[in-house]
Amino acid sequence: MKFIVLICLILSPFSRVFGQTYVQWIERGYNYLDKKELQASANCFKSAMRLEPANPNNFALLTNLGTLQRRLGKKKEALESYTAALSQQPENLGVLDSRASLYAELGKIEKAIQDYSAFLILAPENQAALYSRGMVFLQEKDFIRAQKDFDQLLKLNDKSVPARLGYALMEKLQGNFSDSEKIYDYLISQMPNSQSLYLDRGDMFFMSRKYGHAMRDVNKALQEGEPNADLYMLKGKVFLAQNNSKEAKKAFDKAIELGANPESFKVWKEILNKK
Repeated sequence: MKFIVLICLILSPFSRVFGQTYVQWIERGYNYLDKKELQASANCFKSAMRLEPANPNNFALLTNLGTLQRRLGKKKEALESYTAALSQQPENLGVLDSRASLYAELGKIEKAIQDYSAFLILAPENQAALYSRGMVFLQEKDFIRAQKDFDQLLKLNDKSVPARLGYALMEKLQGNFSDSEKIYDYLISQMPNSQSLYLDRGDMFFMSRKYGHAMRDVNKALQEGEPNADLYMLKGKVFLAQNNSKEAKKAFDKAIELGANPESFKVWKEILNKK
């Protein structure tokens, strides 16, 4: 999620008429942003746009507002801001990418695919967008279209790590654990300090019921970076599978402390309560 910096405000005809107040609101907004006061920054950008609703610079303000709202957890409002920005510049790649990823985050998969596809019509060799769309296809378990995107990634870059990550996840989701493991092994041999790779491989081992291997990867991931909710979620699941309810509860509690949604533990809590 990136911010767009407004430039050449004084050159706008709107700015020449009402410029000082409009520019001052924007300057205040960026000053608040520098101080990490996100809501105050968003309010300033809104005030600027209320003063000059037809100012062409509002495209950048809407984009920045969407990013601020997203960071504040106001995802519906962020979606509205991105959509308003795209109504002004429908082929802007940055905003298409932002809205697509937000749609995916909200579970609006078809909308996300539409935005990534629009992006790729404009920039067919953009590797990040190909990977992102492939991952969205995986959410739908549309393995054929996902593989096409990952294949295209490899055609563009035969050393593509994202493409191989996509293949590893695709094989895992299809239950082809041996093939998935080989890909993760290769990636880890190239990036032995990647916390996320140990987490992903650990999850694959958990799914294939190799619980000792899964715990080994969880512990290795904890050595390679800061603890996070996903790691402790996986740790709890492994402990639970090993019939260690006490340690499973500790791990789940730690995951919630680190920001995991308690609702995601509903199934696991039911299992815990039966033990």
